[in-house]
Amino acid sequence: MRIGISCYSTFGGSGSVASEIGIGLSNRGHEVHILSSAIPPRLNIHRNEVYFHEVTPSPYPLFESPLYGDALASKMADITQKYNLDIIHAHYAIPHASSALLAKMACDNKVKVVTTLHGTDITIVGADPSYFPMVRLAIKQSDAVTAVSRFLKNQTIETFGVGDQIEVISNFVCSHDLIYTQPENQTTPLHEVPSLIHVSNFRPVKRVLDVVKIYEKVRMTSPCNLILIGDGPDRSEIETYCRKLPFWNDIHFLGKQNQVENYLAKSSVFILPSETESFGLSALEAMSLGVPVVATAIGGLPELIRDKIDGFLHPLGDIDSMARSVSSLLEDKVLRSQMSVSSKKRAFDSFGEKHVIDAYEAIYQRVLSHK
Repeated sequence: MRIGISCYSTFGGSGSVASEIGIGLSNRGHEVHILSSAIPPRLNIHRNEVYFHEVTPSPYPLFESPLYGDALASKMADITQKYNLDIIHAHYAIPHASSALLAKMACDNKVKVVTTLHGTDITIVGADPSYFPMVRLAIKQSDAVTAVSRFLKNQTIETFGVGDQIEVISNFVCSHDLIYTQPENQTTPLHEVPSLIHVSNFRPVKRVLDVVKIYEKVRMTSPCNLILIGDGPDRSEIETYCRKLPFWNDIHFLGKQNQVENYLAKSSVFILPSETESFGLSALEAMSLGVPVVATAIGGLPELIRDKIDGFLHPLGDIDSMARSVSSLLEDKVLRSQMSVSSKKRAFDSFGEKHVIDAYEAIYQRVLSHK
């Protein structure tokens, strides 16, 4: 099949998943075209036969801001006609799915549109009254719609009154993600003592300050470092808070990293106290490297993490109980080893690449069979 994939080029989960889907499909012999404003970071670290097409809105004095959605729709239509695409797989309802529907109209309905909902398009953007009609239209008019968790599917139905036809296809982890460059027997200054780790885009919904407060409590009894990977609007405030702590030098803000697995693989516990998570891809990637997760029992996380088996789940904002769980993992090496083994097994047995790519192939074939 000839497949176009549209996604964001940021470090977020949707761009990573879209890139991995493209790579997986290409490995199976499909012709894959990625459309985005820049090359997604996950594509930069692989050598795969995947075509990339940059979407660049042209500045025009009449408009107050560049029209990315229209530019994307035009690029989709152009690539569809040039390469005779069968499918456009849009990751996020807006602008990607709405742009794909415009491209489909421009191409006389000769291309099918599959939309994958990742979370923010439903939980935040979709619930904004100003975007509600377009998100609802994108869901209703797509030839097929998937969501990354049962939680997100149910929330879509509840919010938009549509979506009974949505199929749940989870995010996934690839075995090649486990290749990290640091030798197993090499210890860096970051890992002279156990390390706690958090990875996110530092938005309020991620509650990164809770991560620091959990670390404060754990540090009272257990020597350890805290590694914070990512960037975003809350980073400055959190850094200011951390600078007042007596162990500020043991808190490491590493910014955006292309190869997060280098740090995950050497960490002891992954902390994810988010206010909401439609799936929790960063937690899955930690689990795939045998790192137990301490997280909130919210959104799609209970579908991923089995409480007291792969890690610990706690009520939102319960910093004290999360800190106790982290401390127990640091202090009880047998417990940490058991959860490490079960986390890794859970990641590959239930969220491996093969069955996810199989599922997307089946959806593509089904929509193509409907003339």
